[in-house]
Amino acid sequence: MSEMPLLKIGDLEARIPIIQGGMGVGVSLSGLASAVAKEGAIGVISSAAIGMLEPDFGKDFREANARALRKEIRKAKETKGIIGVNIMVALSDYDDHVNISVEEGADLIISGAGLPLKVPEKILQGKNEKNRTKFVPIVSSGRAAELIFRYWAKRYGVVPDAVVVEGPMAGGHLGFKREEIDNPDYALERILPDVIAVMKTYEQRYGESIPVIAAGGLFTGADIYRALQLGASGVQMATRFVGTYECDASMEFKEAYIKSKEEDIVIINSPVGMPGRAIRNEFLDDVTQGIKKPMNCPWKCLKPCDYVNSPYCIALALTNAKKGNLKNGFVFAGANAYRVKEIISVKALIETLQKEFGDVPCDEFEKSS
Repeated sequence: MSEMPLLKIGDLEARIPIIQGGMGVGVSLSGLASAVAKEGAIGVISSAAIGMLEPDFGKDFREANARALRKEIRKAKETKGIIGVNIMVALSDYDDHVNISVEEGADLIISGAGLPLKVPEKILQGKNEKNRTKFVPIVSSGRAAELIFRYWAKRYGVVPDAVVVEGPMAGGHLGFKREEIDNPDYALERILPDVIAVMKTYEQRYGESIPVIAAGGLFTGADIYRALQLGASGVQMATRFVGTYECDASMEFKEAYIKSKEEDIVIINSPVGMPGRAIRNEFLDDVTQGIKKPMNCPWKCLKPCDYVNSPYCIALALTNAKKGNLKNGFVFAGANAYRVKEIISVKALIETLQKEFGDVPCDEFEKSS
């Protein structure tokens, strides 16, 4: 039996080396994040179109986003533990969300769906004061990690606190081209060592540890064990947390996971110009057949969204799904979503992952390496 190691990001110390992945729109809010943090892992709120849950989002989407994000961070912070916020670089109000997260005392910001090169002043101020919200970019290659860290080092004289490397088996929007998703050269176990090598260079230069977090397709405690054996300091997992009572999505959303089969997990072309992984349903079939869904864009929430020519509003479709209206929406999911077979508590899930981790024979992966 082996125990999971601690995950340290600067002066943050998580007893369980798991970051619960941020899931928008409204799938991971304070309910899930606080439950995960309470169990010793890192709970994460997704800020993506979080204002869609406010009654007045159609009048002032930006203000609705800001209000909802503050409310959810404050709720989550009532629970003892580490709370992060996932903020997509592609959001039109990205800077607003970063500043709000810092002001409300989020422990860390995780940022993907674009390269976080421009850094809001509040992050830099905090870094210089050594009393701050940690910043963690998401990358899909060593090249992207090098680009971000080199830019920060040259422009700001500092670097991010950790990095998440996400492989192509993740759910939602993917940082890969369609032809790369099933290419073994882009598998997590291939790109993870490249990112670790880049971080070693900056660790030596700055004299501090920069943890690398593995993500994308990790489902069991054995998967966590393997990622750590490959050199990761921790993992990010999202899909399996959907199958918990505390997940903020509707029961209909969760049942889409439970009822899905492997062949139902498909790659779609998102209106924002990225491939994404979702569970096939009637809504997506209609989109594939060219049936345009009625759309009224309240605000261009994502910078790259071609809302004029888009067949549907992805923020509205995901909000509908979160609320259980799957006839007018769909569910994003990781490659292993079909393996979710029941709804359990976050506490039970963490205990299961710990047991699975501890049950891995010590020499299992040494034999295969």
